Amino acid sequence: MGTLYLVATPIGNLEDISRRAARVLSEVTRVLAEDTRRTVVLMDHLGLRVPLVSLHEHNEAARTDKALAWLGAGEDLALVSDAGTPLISDPGERLVRVAADTGHKVVPLPGPSAVLTALVSSGLASDSFVFLGFAPRRGRERNRLLDRVAGSEETVVLFESPERVDSLLADLASACGEERRVAVARELTKVHEEVVRGTLAEALRYYEGTPPRGEVTVVIDSSPEPGPPDAADHAAARTLARALVHEGLRPSHAAREVARRLGLPKNLAYEIVQGLRPE
Repeated sequence: MGTLYLVATPIGNLEDISRRAARVLSEVTRVLAEDTRRTVVLMDHLGLRVPLVSLHEHNEAARTDKALAWLGAGEDLALVSDAGTPLISDPGERLVRVAADTGHKVVPLPGPSAVLTALVSSGLASDSFVFLGFAPRRGRERNRLLDRVAGSEETVVLFESPERVDSLLADLASACGEERRVAVARELTKVHEEVVRGTLAEALRYYEGTPPRGEVTVVIDSSPEPGPPDAADHAAARTLARALVHEGLRPSHAAREVARRLGLPKNLAYEIVQGLRPE
């Protein structure tokens, strides 16, 4: 039975490859790579000539069957992504699951991760965080993500393409408030590494009209704990809730909007909406 190694590779600086990762890459029969053109640069840096086989989102099903045959024949394989730790917003989950289910040994090699590198350099709390991958571009899924970030009790880490960073920051400012703190990290460990820290409004002004270049990771501060609501908060919430329901929003959506706009606990907002009397 062959072994499948999950090998973390540098996110920019090739010196970040570990000795263990270099050794494993030299010993396996084949390396499954998200983009062989990217991985060959690392292999050349290490002086290795191990066969590279592409495994990406469009061929993962077929490559998984082939990889299982190689593992079944006793070959050891390494799985790498273009950069960082495999499977983190990258293909390979199907292969790992099936390999483990069929009794093959799956061995992870820890190493570089854009998520953790951005988090620890952000200046925001790192003892409790959630990674939500790439932000959906539009529609209900994007609104759902924005609501989740706005109310998150943990620091949130997102990936985003450089040309959409200003759009994401604008939507986050609308959902979370312009004063929510954020760190936008790009080109981590590379020559032009940059981490922009500040409020969402400040970050938006920095990037608005000038999209950043390179890989981007966005770290958003957790939601501030609201103080106990007073009578004025309740009155404002009832007024807003009634207006939203009158506009046609369903009670659950109206409650979520009341909580977001007024900074109230979601359960309290829901109680207020449910307690509205017909006019």
